[in-house]
Amino acid sequence: MNDNSSQAGSAAAFPASPTVALTRLLAVASLLALIALGLAWELWLAPLRPGGSWLALKVLPLCIPLAGLLKNRMYTYRWLSLLVWIYFTEGVVRAWGDKPPGNWLGLVQVLLCVTLFVACAMHVWVRLSNAKLSSAAAQPGVAGQPSKQTS
Repeated sequence: MNDNSSQAGSAAAFPASPTVALTRLLAVASLLALIALGLAWELWLAPLRPGGSWLALKVLPLCIPLAGLLKNRMYTYRWLSLLVWIYFTEGVVRAWGDKPPGNWLGLVQVLLCVTLFVACAMHVWVRLSNAKLSSAAAQPGVAGQPSKQTS
């Protein structure tokens, strides 16, 4: 709870860098696309049974982190980057072993999963780097010291 509240406070206190905004946009867009693909796949495009299947419920776990991404919570980006590998594995299996159009949809799912993972990882990395820089600049005496340069 403390981690989320401190992250939310720091996100409001400092303006987001363009890289943070871009990675956030990419993560939200790829998550929404993954949800839409999962629903369309199992209900209309290539369902396991004619008329759709209950397998469409597989997208429900993807709806949970959406609120955290929209609130810009660092913890959500971290655990979503682990959750996405389940959907990556399903995409690889179905891209390799399914017939068209299922194999093409599996390939799209794999690409969306990789995009989501990279966006989450980059978002966390950039925000942590920015936090280190801002904390170093806020410490008295550290920012004013000349850097040691070697030739």
